[in-house]
Amino acid sequence: MRSATTPLDLLVPGPEHLPPDPAETRLAALYETPAGTPSVRANMVATVDGGAWGADHLSGSINDDADWRVFRVLRAAADVVLIGAGTARHEGYTALDRPAGLASAAEQPLELALVSRSGRVPQQLTTGDRPPLVLTGAAGARTAARMLPADRVLALPAAHDPDEVDLRAGLAALADRGLARVLCEGGPTLLAAMLADHLVDELCVTTSPLTVGPGPSRIVAAPPHGPVDTPAGGVPAAPPAPARLAHLLHAPGTGTLLARWLLR
Repeated sequence: MRSATTPLDLLVPGPEHLPPDPAETRLAALYETPAGTPSVRANMVATVDGGAWGADHLSGSINDDADWRVFRVLRAAADVVLIGAGTARHEGYTALDRPAGLASAAEQPLELALVSRSGRVPQQLTTGDRPPLVLTGAAGARTAARMLPADRVLALPAAHDPDEVDLRAGLAALADRGLARVLCEGGPTLLAAMLADHLVDELCVTTSPLTVGPGPSRIVAAPPHGPVDTPAGGVPAAPPAPARLAHLLHAPGTGTLLARWLLR
């Protein structure tokens, strides 16, 4: 387990020095979201050349202690972590424990919610007394119901395709369960869908002082097949949408940057 030993400097607004603090009181205040207030916050890490993971295909190989400090604060303040089932499987997610001892930590357990078109749940999450919630479509709900208790399966068919997941309805269903503060941890495909539907209120991005070269996805994944008339078979970008910088942290020992961008 990492220990929070890396100091941070608040650059915007600032300057202000944020030394390691077991309770992370000042850091928690920077990311505070009132309890009961619906919000969707995404948290991702990327290298300076845009890679979302390292040579081992895991995001843990490109983060560091500075990122870990913010990661713990964001989880402590959330009601539920939302993640794509494929990413949960690949990154080895298990039932979540809320980070202890932090100033912003809520009392109720931290829930895990998976988005899965197929309804397949990673094996490591099907056992134990804290199974995840699964947000899925019509066909996926039948699959998930064979693996999890019925009350943990949320069938949310999209209007254009009943086997796709209606993410907006999924967020409403989570809020109805008292899970209003959503922390989306990706992966890139889920984040792309959330951004396309304008469901993300803020995007927290750690820029790690590393390069990984070609290969890894961006933190926002492109669809598998782009229109044929785009350059090199690429995917056309959506019209630029505004983002407002709420704050920017800098780890002076490494150069890691941690930005909080408000999207609406």
